[in-house]
Amino acid sequence: MTRMMIRVAAVRNLPIRATFALPICLFCFVLADSPSPAATHEHEHPVPEKLGVVSFQTSCSANVQKEFERAVALLHSFAYSAAEKAFREVIAKDPNCALAHWGVAMTYFHQLWEPYVAPEDIAHGQLEIDQAQRIGGSEKERGFIDALSTIYAKADSVPYRERANAYTLAMGKLAEGNPDDVECQVFYALALIATASPTDKTHANEKKAAALLEPLFKKYPQHPGMAHYLIHACDNAEMAQRGVAAARAYSQIAPSAPHPLHMPSHIYTRLGMWQDSIGSNLAARTAAHAQGDIGEELHAMDYLTYAYLQLGRDAEAEGVLEDLHAMKSLRAAEFKIGYAASAMPVRYAIERRQWAEAAQLEPISGTQPHVFAITVWARAIGLARTGQPAAARQELDRLKTAYGKLQAAGDDYWAAQVQVQLNEA
Repeated sequence: MTRMMIRVAAVRNLPIRATFALPICLFCFVLADSPSPAATHEHEHPVPEKLGVVSFQTSCSANVQKEFERAVALLHSFAYSAAEKAFREVIAKDPNCALAHWGVAMTYFHQLWEPYVAPEDIAHGQLEIDQAQRIGGSEKERGFIDALSTIYAKADSVPYRERANAYTLAMGKLAEGNPDDVECQVFYALALIATASPTDKTHANEKKAAALLEPLFKKYPQHPGMAHYLIHACDNAEMAQRGVAAARAYSQIAPSAPHPLHMPSHIYTRLGMWQDSIGSNLAARTAAHAQGDIGEELHAMDYLTYAYLQLGRDAEAEGVLEDLHAMKSLRAAEFKIGYAASAMPVRYAIERRQWAEAAQLEPISGTQPHVFAITVWARAIGLARTGQPAAARQELDRLKTAYGKLQAAGDDYWAAQVQVQLNEA
């Protein structure tokens, strides 16, 4: 799952409502439709009607070129299951299309979220890379394939961060060697964003990616990756204003899919553009619901709740929460779903300073430690504010347990976020 977070504190001076220091993140998740043969991927969409324009020349048969470019367009909007299906259709028509095998392997590689590659997909991705390498292709095509091989090779022994950095380095060399190739530049920019350090407040990688993407976006305004990745690059307080044009454009480039409708609201939230965020997420929620994309629907609902609260539109926020409570059998163990389902009630109580409500919240069973911690933190605040210090200390102990689990798992980033919650509680 993405580590490009929007902390509430980052926009605390912008909304009408005085925002309590809520250490919860509105974050960049995308897409979820049907399971692949190997695994259920969260950030995916059924095939949208409008995907944008991609031009990616290959050595594959001419009769699959347009289908291949369509698959790449799906990939740029993180429509992973639909993209995998599209790449496999290309393979069925041209088994010697090496980049189609690369494309299938790319659909398992979710650079902006954890798990970056689901454990059950490592072997599937390696098989596709092996096949692509056997087929070969042009020097540029081999560059794409060999770069991606760094993600799958030695996945059982080399830490992901090391493999991701190797992939970024390889993509950088490919981009440098092909300065006029749009796809080389765009995929390199995504790799830079994905490997940006969450503790780097200079946003060096994001700025480098934006510098690559901005001139290309002007030249290729209908390319889905340009706008999409610019939003990700600018999804921080310092750079958010640079992302407005991309935010305005992305929902028009691929308007049939939920994610391009939602993604602009990451910039709108950064800048306190609450009405724009509401419009974005109402559209995204409707599209996601129509496509049966529960994860994307909940993600939009979470942003929607927060935007309503910032405008003091509490009744509408409550209505979204009621809709959440009416949803049955949510797969809360999936991070995207569990996070949104946990965060919305916490936001509703804490933003309204309803401490008794916060004290009564119950963590959703089966969620990951850092998701579980969201509700525990709110309970601790609520109990302390309602004069129940002993009970509040018990919640702090639960936060410490979650922190310990994350540390033991080597998840330093989320451990640090729970540490923030401990400090603030």
